[in-house]
Formats: sequence, structure tokens, C-alpha cells
Amino acid sequence: MHIFVTGATGYVGSAVVRELIGAGHTVTGLCRSEDKAAGLKAARAEAVYGTLDDLDTLRSAAAAADGVIHLAFTNDFSDFDGALALDLRAVEAIGAALEGSGKPFITTAHANGHTVDQAVLAMAERGIRASIVSLAPSVHGEGDKGFVPMMIDIARAKGFAAYIGDGMNRWPAVHRLDAAVLYRLALESAPAGSRLLGAGDEGIPLREIAAVIGRQLNVPAASITPEEAAAHFGFLGPIAAFDITSLYNAEQASLATRELLGWQPMQPGLIADLEEGHYFA
Repeated sequence: MHIFVTGATGYVGSAVVRELIGAGHTVTGLCRSEDKAAGLKAARAEAVYGTLDDLDTLRSAAAAADGVIHLAFTNDFSDFDGALALDLRAVEAIGAALEGSGKPFITTAHANGHTVDQAVLAMAERGIRASIVSLAPSVHGEGDKGFVPMMIDIARAKGFAAYIGDGMNRWPAVHRLDAAVLYRLALESAPAGSRLLGAGDEGIPLREIAAVIGRQLNVPAASITPEEAAAHFGFLGPIAAFDITSLYNAEQASLATRELLGWQPMQPGLIADLEEGHYFA
């Protein structure tokens, strides 16, 4: 198939592009600049220039493709409601181009993005094979700039790797290359209206993550109280306190995704990835 990918030059998107091309598909990726286009062309993909604001570009690229994987998101935490509104407009523009075609449209769930998710699922009733991928909060691997690198930076600055209370609250995680395979499988075979969870590790206790960070940085791992979390972790404090596995019902949702698509994560888990040392170089 010929696939249109938004966010094609991003951390996850670049892996998805290579996974698609490796499986025999062709790709057109949305990008902002010549520099970004060079990366796409090096991966043997074509580039179309634009942003999520360019609704005509989104519609035309979607209409010309056999399927769409939507990964772009502004991640503007200063105006997250605005980011979600922009995402909804982009999703609706792509959906309008695909309506009645039976083509696959794979999107990514975001925190508090229920309105967008509902709009995507409704497309299953409009002749679009639409499905939603929820990725684990830690998508790890080379180039990660997410929660775990933030925890490492905080531990380096504070002189110890912290966890909250007994540290047994759990985080799901997935390697970016395993996530890329999940997007490809969803594109190829997910039924319309599917909700899919990308979690290679369904639940790693935060205490274990802090312990390996401490070993790698040669600093202690230590408990802090819930009251100390905000001052220590900043905006990451509430996330570091959650048992995210329970919030996601991760074990059950991950098993259902694997059974539906035959997805089998093959890459190192988060702890093994941290032990390799590249996060601390």
C-alpha cells in the first residue's frame, strides 16, 4: 500500500516509516522543511510539505494514499487544549478525504483527547477502517526525550534517583521499534473501531526504574513522600505517583492487542534498555 504518514520525521514516526518501507509499503511523509525531507528521502520515502494547520494538504495527501497513519501532534503543554483542537481539525480533514473508501486510518491517543478519539471511532460508521493506538507513557530507545530522560536529568541534578512511597506504582513501557511494528500491523489488519495498546512491559515498578538510574549515575535511589513529589519532580510529580498500569488496565488491554494483531514485542524492555547505558552517555 501507499501510506500517508503525519509526524513522519518524529521519534516514533521515523521508526514507523522505516518499518512500513521494510515491509514493502511506500510512504509519503508530512514534513516542515528541506532538512526534514532529507531524512525521509534517505529512508526511501517521499515528502509533502506542510503542517497540521494545512488542512487542504492533509486532505489531498490522504485522498491520494491507500491508508493514513496520523502521528503528528504539537505537544504544546502551554496550550494543550489548543493542541487537541488542532489535532481534531486535522483528524476531521483526513477523515473527510477517506470517507466511504474502506481505507485504514490509524491515529494516536493523547491525554484528555477523548473528543478526538470519539471522532475517530465514529469514522468506522462512515466507511473508514479507523482505529486508535494508545502508546505506553514511556516509549523508549535511542533518541528518547520523554519521561525517563527527564527522571535521569532530575536524578543527576538532585544527587539521587527518587521514587514515591514504596515505589511499587507501575509504568507501562514500549520500545519505539516495537511500537512501529504495532502501527504497521494496525494499518494492515486492525478491524474498524479498534482500540489498541502498545505496551511491551505492562507494568514496571517506579522503584525499579529509579534503582537502575541510580546504578548508572552512581547515586543512591531513595523514597520521597507524596508531599515532596511536586518539588522534586516538578510537573512530572503527578505522573510519577500514578499506578499507570491500573489506569490503563494495561495487562488486559495489551493481551487483547497481541491476540487481535499477532503483535509480539521483540526489542529489549525498558530496564534492559536502561542497562545498556545509552541513556546516560
